[in-house]
Amino acid sequence: MIKMKVKGTKMDKELMSLHGNTYGKVRETVLTAKNKVFTAVNFAMVEAYWEIGKEIAEAIGDRADYGRQLLQYLSEQLSAEFGQGFTVRNLRAMRQFYQAFPIRHTVCAELSWSHYRLLMRIEEDNRREFYLKECAGENWSVRQLERQINTSFYERLYCSYFVRLSMNRG
Repeated sequence: MIKMKVKGTKMDKELMSLHGNTYGKVRETVLTAKNKVFTAVNFAMVEAYWEIGKEIAEAIGDRADYGRQLLQYLSEQLSAEFGQGFTVRNLRAMRQFYQAFPIRHTVCAELSWSHYRLLMRIEEDNRREFYLKECAGENWSVRQLERQINTSFYERLYCSYFVRLSMNRG
C-alpha cells in the first residue's frame, strides 16, 4: 500500500497521484521480472532433473543391483559437492520423472517439480496427460492439482461426457 503525505492544495494532490501511479507501474514491472526469474530458474531445475533421470535410467537399464549401487554412489558424490537434494530417494524420483515423461518437450515450464512429483504417481498415461494439460492450462497450484487428482476429476469428467453422449443418442 502506498502511504503519502498530501498537503491541502489541489496541485499537491495531483502531484502525489502522479507519483503513486508511477510507483504502481514500476512496482508491477519489478514483480513481473521477479516472477519471470522464478519461472526460469524453476524450469531450469525441472529440466536438470529430467536430464539426471535420463542419465540414471540409461545407465541402470534392467540391472537392479547395479542401480542400487549407482544411486548410492551418485547420492554421496552429488551431496558432497552440491549439498542437499540428491538423496537416493530424490535420484530415484528423477529417474521416475524421466520414465513418466520420456519425451523432453512434453515437460512444460508452467509446472514445478512439486507438480511433476504428483503427476508421476499417476500410472495411466491418458490420465497423467490430462492432468498435465489441465494443470498447465488452468494454472493450478500444487494443492489444486492434488485436490483434483484425489477427487477423481478426470474420471468424473470422463463419465459425464459419456452420460451426455448416451443421452444425445437416445
